[in-house]
Amino acid sequence: MKTLDYIHLDAVAAGKVVEALQQLLADYQVFYTNLRGFHWNIKGHGFFVLHSKFEDMYNDAAEKVDEIAERILMLGGTPANKYSDYLKMAQIKEVDGVNKADDALNHILETYGHLIAEERKILSLASSHNDEVTVAMMSDYLKEQEKMVWMLTAYNG
Repeated sequence: MKTLDYIHLDAVAAGKVVEALQQLLADYQVFYTNLRGFHWNIKGHGFFVLHSKFEDMYNDAAEKVDEIAERILMLGGTPANKYSDYLKMAQIKEVDGVNKADDALNHILETYGHLIAEERKILSLASSHNDEVTVAMMSDYLKEQEKMVWMLTAYNG
């Protein structure tokens, strides 16, 4: 038997959720790499605060990448694992040469805006297919990210 047989989710419905999660996985992989670049290259005012914060953020993104990939596996899919595939699928674009705090923070806020919108779509899709685990996962991400947006907006003035 397959995992879906034991967790009582419909394969067609799970496939739709998997497709949406694949997109989110690709977006998070690109976001992770962008955050690493911000961490390495940030200069000027706010360096000490942001260098550390960006490290926290990319570690969080790495955890989410793993959680999303594992959820894809639980739902009967196979997560993409080639960076070239992520670049083709991702709606978030690679960023290079950002070393100013305002530029990095604006990019991060835009990215969170995108991720939040996608996670709300996945939450709704998963809910319509009785996939409470994916719903809970997206709800947890949204709770964290809405707070982070508020904090970054306050920091950015």
